[in-house]
Amino acid sequence: MLAMIARRLLSLIPVLLVVTFVVFMLVELAPGDAATSVAGGANATPEKVEQVREELGLDRPVLTRYFDWLGDAIQLDFGTSYASYNNVAAPDVAQELEERIPVSLSLAFAGLFVAIVIGIPLGILAGMRPGGTIDRLGVTGTSFGLAIPNFVLAFFLIQVFALSLDWFPAQGYTKFSESPTAWLETIILPAISLGVIAAASVARQTRAALIDVLQSNYVRTAFAVGTGTRRTVVKYAFKNASIPTVTVLGLQLAGLIGGVVIIEQVFVIPGLGTYMLRALTLPDVPVIQAVTITFVIIYVTLNLIVDISYGYLNPRVRAS
Repeated sequence: MLAMIARRLLSLIPVLLVVTFVVFMLVELAPGDAATSVAGGANATPEKVEQVREELGLDRPVLTRYFDWLGDAIQLDFGTSYASYNNVAAPDVAQELEERIPVSLSLAFAGLFVAIVIGIPLGILAGMRPGGTIDRLGVTGTSFGLAIPNFVLAFFLIQVFALSLDWFPAQGYTKFSESPTAWLETIILPAISLGVIAAASVARQTRAALIDVLQSNYVRTAFAVGTGTRRTVVKYAFKNASIPTVTVLGLQLAGLIGGVVIIEQVFVIPGLGTYMLRALTLPDVPVIQAVTITFVIIYVTLNLIVDISYGYLNPRVRAS
């Protein structure tokens, strides 16, 4: 197991290097000129644009700027937002990331919690009696969950539970360290908006995997010797059925990380998504690069965790 983890960690190094280069070059090749935008847009004089370009270091060769940026990024120094050039209060990019990463992660993991709490029990109940009432209702519910966009569901939840019933706030975010109760109130609706689609996928995968496992010989033998249904499903069948479910959870968590960009805008949550979208309007190159790389690092780290979990559940992975 430790050897597998070591191999995965070593394989991440070239992946991250390639990704950082691709992200840096994509930002460089994107339409528009950051120096012109910072200097005042179409009204900026050529002299002003050149001055800004020189001050921001954009007149240097692109590979030189990449290696300088990579060296600073390894030390967690992502530079300063271009907004500070126009006398706008703009904290250091690394400082902003430190404030916003926990917000986005808490939202994504809250959505994952919703997916697990809804998806796995629904999948188990549907898989135990295929074709039954619960199964038919589950298939209908998961189809609806997969079809509705998360931002549409978010607006519906705001209208019903925030504006009409006044149970939860429609906007804003409170840190858990400030008030756990207020944090829970502000995270419930965004988490449900994110988690419903993931719950539908998890429920379908759990159902299909459990139906397949329940038809295997060792489960039939367990039933034949008089082992109870609950014990057979929980102790024997679900562990093997959970292997594909873990894989789907990993994929869904990646989708949840990406989905926070939209949900944060809807609920006005100060996370990485709102920071990125604000940076795109300038364009604020240091912020765009830093947030993109942060998303990539979060994604590959979560992938590593999923691989480790998969290896724990499936001995064949460890053996290979």
